[in-house]
Amino acid sequence: MTFPQTRPRRLRTTVAIRRLVTEHRLATSDLILPVFIREALTEPAPIGSMPGVVQHTADSLKRAAAQAAEQELGGIMLFGIPAHRDHAGSAALDPEGVLNAAIRDVRAEVGDDLVVMSDLCLDEFTDHGHCGVLDANGYVDNDKTLEIYGQMAIAQADAGAHIVAPSGMMDGGTGAIRRALESAGHTNTAVMAYAAKYASAFYGPFREAVDSRLTGDRRTYQMDAGNRREALTEVKLDVEEGADIVIVKPAMSYLDILADVAQTSPVPVAAYQISGEYAMIEAAAANGWIDRRGAVLESLLGTKRAGADMVLTYWASEVATWLKAA
Repeated sequence: MTFPQTRPRRLRTTVAIRRLVTEHRLATSDLILPVFIREALTEPAPIGSMPGVVQHTADSLKRAAAQAAEQELGGIMLFGIPAHRDHAGSAALDPEGVLNAAIRDVRAEVGDDLVVMSDLCLDEFTDHGHCGVLDANGYVDNDKTLEIYGQMAIAQADAGAHIVAPSGMMDGGTGAIRRALESAGHTNTAVMAYAAKYASAFYGPFREAVDSRLTGDRRTYQMDAGNRREALTEVKLDVEEGADIVIVKPAMSYLDILADVAQTSPVPVAAYQISGEYAMIEAAAANGWIDRRGAVLESLLGTKRAGADMVLTYWASEVATWLKAA
């Protein structure tokens, strides 16, 4: 007797069968929650272009961190917004500055129950909004910026960050940070490098979230959207310089890059589902054009399927609630 060929549809007939053969799944530990803390706030401040996301006070940030720990999220990424900015971003080095104080507060709240990560960049702290200090011609001075990055890394590690995350795309940045950490005795502080960070049009809501002062763009140091092979070069350099984890940013429009990096990276790979991705889904859902929960989960699952070991997403806590209830 000759039997018909196997039909994949047989493995789709019930929810239980589909669950049995699913190749990729989301877990709460895959998700990292990016959060913003703004100096001198008395109440959390909603971010207009990112519905449901706020600039935190010290107290509301601690509550968000405690919830993230209870949900067993993979981590929390802190971004600080200072009250005063200057040309060199000096508030980033102040032990009592908004970001370093927030790191201490969150570590005191969650201890080692949640991985505490901190953004290591000058863009939120400079009055010009660039990721480094500028030279006389208005270009970012790579080497002077690296000196400050090293000091920032030590300040953040002193405050208690488990992981520092340089996002400025400076040449040699990971190596400079690793050397600074080692020299200060922070041998166990990990570096999560934004290895393939593209100059994207989808960053707009984030710039509202951090009250960015940027004029112009960052195309002289962030990657060009048309370049694919270059991402592997950037990742290779960061790994050689001591990166413990590498990030691809954004996620949605760069899943090919994410897949390339995931296939070749010897260290874990993260993807950042950025503010513009969040805002588009929220806006479409608010207008009734798409199913919100389905779109959120599909977008995250697609990022995991492309090869991400972990995903930074503003939906992390909400999705964790869904996963726990499933």
